[in-house]
Amino acid sequence: MADEESATPDPVELTRRAVEIGNRRDLDATMAFYAPDAVFDISDGGLGIYEGASAIRGFFEDWLGSYDEFRIEAEEMIDLGNGVVVAVISQSARPVGSSGRVQFRYGAVWVWDAGLAVRTINYFDIDEARAAAERLARERG
Repeated sequence: MADEESATPDPVELTRRAVEIGNRRDLDATMAFYAPDAVFDISDGGLGIYEGASAIRGFFEDWLGSYDEFRIEAEEMIDLGNGVVVAVISQSARPVGSSGRVQFRYGAVWVWDAGLAVRTINYFDIDEARAAAERLARERG
């Protein structure tokens, strides 16, 4: 059992690497973190739920294509157990053709299984993200 556990990547480390690669805007490398049937939920911000790697990639292409400059940073990451990580993310970006910047913070709940993200849920209320992540960790336990 110990060998099996040591072969499973640490969920916080996976989340950190996914954020770093997202900053490179390398969609192939980004999508390597997602399971083929993963779900990316940004419905809290009115932007919908994307099911499957192709739909998630399409969202990322559209989102990143809206910005000439783009940077996300994980201010905090907490492993809640059972493959669930909650992260506080700050995003700073410059929209295409603009000199202004867009900045906001949000909570991202990552659910990892066998080294792949199977679900990511984004909340603009960070406390709501923490509560949802705690519920998910208990449900998966």
